[in-house]
Parts: sequence; C-alpha cells; structure tokens
Amino acid sequence: MSIIYILIPLAIIIVSLAIGIFFWAVKSNQFEDLERHGYSILFDDDIKSPSSSTNKPSDPSPEATQYTDEKNTKEKNKQSLTSNDQS
Repeated sequence: MSIIYILIPLAIIIVSLAIGIFFWAVKSNQFEDLERHGYSILFDDDIKSPSSSTNKPSDPSPEATQYTDEKNTKEKNKQSLTSNDQS
C-alpha cells in the first residue's frame, strides 16, 4: 500500500509532462501541415530529365567523389586479383 504514495505523484508528473509537451507542439505549429509529409513520398525529386543527365557532374559532391573513389579502388583490386590468378 505504501507504493501508492510513490506511483500517484509519479503518474501526475508524467501526465503533466505529456500535456506540457502537447501544448508546446501545438503552440510551435508542429501540427500545422500534416498532409505534406504524407504526399512527399509520392514525388521523386531525384529523377533528372534525360537531357540534363551526364556521366560526370560538373561540381561533384564529396559523397559522389567518395563513391567514385571506392568504385575505382574495387575495380583495381579486382584487376590485381585476376592478374595474380593468371600468373
């Protein structure tokens, strides 16, 4: 029975914290546009038109450069393995 003296204040603190977070979210417009994020998965921004696609970008990003470097390293390792197998 003595545990109830701990659980009731703990429950009141948790509920008041949840209510406070809810009112903060409403006040900071967190629930303003709920449909936009749901529709965003339907539109693919990564697809480029065929006329603008090229083999190499004019200003490569660090991620693209890293991917290209990793790809070149894998190809070199593959070539060295095949040359070792032939000899």
